[in-house]
Amino acid sequence: MKNALSVDIEDYFQVSAFENVIDRSDWESLPCRVEQNTDKVMQIFADHDAKGTFFILGWVAERYPQLIKRIAEQGHEIASHGWDHIRVINMSKEEFRTDVTKTKSLLEDISGTHVKGYRAPSYSIGSANLWALEILQETGHKYSSSIYPIQHDLYGMPHAPRFAFYPNDLEIIEVPVTTTKVLGKNFPCGGGGYFRLLPYLWSKRAINKVNMVDGEAAIFYFHPWEIDPQQPRQSNTTLKTRVRHYTNLAKMEQRLRRLLLDFSWDRMDNIFLQDQELPRIQIS
Repeated sequence: MKNALSVDIEDYFQVSAFENVIDRSDWESLPCRVEQNTDKVMQIFADHDAKGTFFILGWVAERYPQLIKRIAEQGHEIASHGWDHIRVINMSKEEFRTDVTKTKSLLEDISGTHVKGYRAPSYSIGSANLWALEILQETGHKYSSSIYPIQHDLYGMPHAPRFAFYPNDLEIIEVPVTTTKVLGKNFPCGGGGYFRLLPYLWSKRAINKVNMVDGEAAIFYFHPWEIDPQQPRQSNTTLKTRVRHYTNLAKMEQRLRRLLLDFSWDRMDNIFLQDQELPRIQIS
């Protein structure tokens, strides 16, 4: 079974966990590492003949257009991660519409491809702002991967469906990041910090269960900064944030290569936009 491989293209200083310690006005003066790290990610994918979906910030695309062109030229899907990593819960409807329209237009102009997918920064679409899915449909997006059906201190909609579905009579598909069910509760197994913090065997067994027992494709995600143990360190953060962000960065590339060998991978659009029958589910 083909699973969906995805990368959220943002730099180390743009993560939500640092938004209270790194001012946005300082972004321009900080050493950027996103281009070199993303090129390295693409080389890792090429080594394993894997294609994926790259959810890209407009802020990054504006400054590194040649990087976006290389991603598209190597056969990966270009998708939107919004403009500058402002969480959807912190935007009005009009601000969100402007954000996604601006990002989609720039990515399409640079890459020459149609942008179909969107992933909200920090999975920040949930019960309080499901209107965002309507706006995504109105602005021409075909799918979203923005609802994470887990309990988390920064995001999460635990009662949401675990697998791809059409939400609330809309024609846009929501593709949640993969979870596994343990004792009636959803646990993350789709990448991010969990992939670095937990033993690799947890992810392998959970993805196998999703494929073999649930009969569904898994969705895996990570960030380019996660393969960069030499990135500048932030000292003025909480212990919890430092543990989440920095644990096992040096082991990430090896784990990623192992994952690419253990499973078969493809782009999000190739897996979920192929006229398959998906359930229509009302969520609130």
